[in-house]
Amino acid sequence: MADETYNSLDGRADVVVQAGSIGELHQHLPAAPRVAEVVPFQLPPALVHFENRHAEQERIARAADSHAEDDTPLVVALTGMGGVGKTALGFHVARKLSGRYPDGVLYVDLDDLRREGVVEVADAVAGLLGGLGVPPDWLERSFAGRTQQYWTRTRGKRLIVVVDNARYGTEVVPLLPAGGGSLAIVTSQGPLHDLDGVAAVEVPVGPLTVDDAARLLTRLVDDPRLAAEPDAAAELARGCGGLPAALRVAGQWVRKYRRRSLSRLVAELTEELWQKGVPMVEAVWDAAFAGLAPEPARLYCLLPQHPAPVVTPAAAAALLGCGLQPAEDALEELEAAGLLESGPEGFRMHDLLRGHADRRARRADPGGTARAAARRRLIRWYRRQAARADLLAAGPRMTFAPEAELPAGGPPDVVFTGRTDALRWLESQRSALYGCVRLAFDAGLFEDAWALCEPLWTHFLDHPHYADVTDAFRTGVAAADRSEHLAAMVRMRCQLARPLWEQQQYEQAAEELRRASSAAEALGTSPGERKLAASAMEFRGLLKSAQGDWAAAVVDFEAARRIHAGIGNAYGVLLQTYLLGRTALSQGEPERAVALLREAHAMAREQQRERMTARTGFELGRALRRAGRAPEAGELIRASLENARERGSAFDEARILEELALLEDELGARSEAAACREAARQLAERFGGLPGPAQSS
Repeated sequence: MADETYNSLDGRADVVVQAGSIGELHQHLPAAPRVAEVVPFQLPPALVHFENRHAEQERIARAADSHAEDDTPLVVALTGMGGVGKTALGFHVARKLSGRYPDGVLYVDLDDLRREGVVEVADAVAGLLGGLGVPPDWLERSFAGRTQQYWTRTRGKRLIVVVDNARYGTEVVPLLPAGGGSLAIVTSQGPLHDLDGVAAVEVPVGPLTVDDAARLLTRLVDDPRLAAEPDAAAELARGCGGLPAALRVAGQWVRKYRRRSLSRLVAELTEELWQKGVPMVEAVWDAAFAGLAPEPARLYCLLPQHPAPVVTPAAAAALLGCGLQPAEDALEELEAAGLLESGPEGFRMHDLLRGHADRRARRADPGGTARAAARRRLIRWYRRQAARADLLAAGPRMTFAPEAELPAGGPPDVVFTGRTDALRWLESQRSALYGCVRLAFDAGLFEDAWALCEPLWTHFLDHPHYADVTDAFRTGVAAADRSEHLAAMVRMRCQLARPLWEQQQYEQAAEELRRASSAAEALGTSPGERKLAASAMEFRGLLKSAQGDWAAAVVDFEAARRIHAGIGNAYGVLLQTYLLGRTALSQGEPERAVALLREAHAMAREQQRERMTARTGFELGRALRRAGRAPEAGELIRASLENARERGSAFDEARILEELALLEDELGARSEAAACREAARQLAERFGGLPGPAQSS
């Protein structure tokens, strides 16, 4: 049951200490040196071309000058239609005013987090906390806890927070910093009437005037025809509706046809307008599309199938079903045509252009055959890469989906340099991965849907994005049911239960585990099937532990241990013994906990399980202290502190320091205990943990 080394324990990082044979060790360990705090600046590089908006900028500057720094930050709401340049204006103002706000600039795009129109605000708060230097293992699990962390972290600070693409005031209020000296810039397509308790300065952002749009066009394209034919330039600018997103495409289109007069180009667009009845801006995009080579044009039509806002070259290759080089060439041509924007994470398509690309795709592929094939390629490529990343990050685990095969001549596998790189890829691609689960289910690719959920389990344990993972695992459950894969039905329900109980949705979690247990009764008697049944019992015990029902948890852990012993799964016996030891400690039975954890610790060393040797060693130290055997506990706990510092795990370090403070108290070393508590407090303050009482004895 190697997977449970990683999967079934505390979602936060557990303490790691290799404690085989340690001689007497007692040292007063000072707080480890800390890296200086980095001031966040989360805005992309400034646009080379930004035109006018002087009135809007002056209004915002006046509001900043006159803002009374009480308990409420200044909130500026930029409202206007899509593509009008609200985000660019917000970025420009944030850069211009950043000198007044020395504690940094944060940014969150709510559309990146929106699923079926809804944003899980807890995930947005988590993103902002990450920008403030709060690592994932310090994040509170609940929405209330995260907002308290955010308010604590921003209190008394002078920050700029840019909240992009808001639809409702209720999405925005929890993201406002607590510091009255801060500025929040919010963009939305309409007024946010439900900004309860917040006095926002609303700044409408309309299309550029014809003169401003024409001037922006000349800055986008260094072409003498624009100055030589001002009437044609003005007509083109007018046809783009004053939208910067459309002007960028128009500028690149003009640049492409350097030998034609500007009047002729505009006349061709006007003819499209009258003959086909399409707006000129649509004609501009059609003209840009018509100038593409076949492969970039095909990619443009397929990009709306990608479920995330950023597409990488490898994902583009999956959509096309080709190698990496042709996909990179196609992306570059689309960028050169103004139809895509590149960034450090990949390529983005403006929502207006995404709509145009979808219309072109439906025209070229009315039956949807090509788009369906592209979706299948994309889903299976992501399924394969996620499984590979999971294997590297977590080691062999209990999984049931076969490996997805790559078609000949298709996109290559991602090259992972190691565990950290694999975990980083999972996080960077999480929007696409979670989106592919829903995409697969909607396409009737049920095995792909639940197979994608298997590696997302590893990602969830390090990055608890609850909205994403709960939706994905619910979809995984439904997909397993549709495909009638019994083992997946059990596993998916167990995986869904955990994020539910971590959000204190205990009844829903219990129902999922009841159904998992019911399905497990139909499993056969092979070692693999018995192992899965034991895993379901383990999850049931973990839920009961989370609810404080220790006696009932013991029954499940003992039943799971008997199954593992019966099939000869030594690791499963070790894990359940460890869980029983932790449960005994929670029940107030330290001597029983010592016996169980000593047994588990010995098994972990014998099996050469370094991670479990670490966990059992620390828990054994805690149990020994609780049993009144502080001198025996000391060597284990101090070794764990040294190890946590070597690994750079501040969260583990703080936990161990609190445990060490209790130990020092019992040894009569009051000053050392106070130093440990102060070091733990400083860590919590540095890394964004909520202040709270020390771990109880």
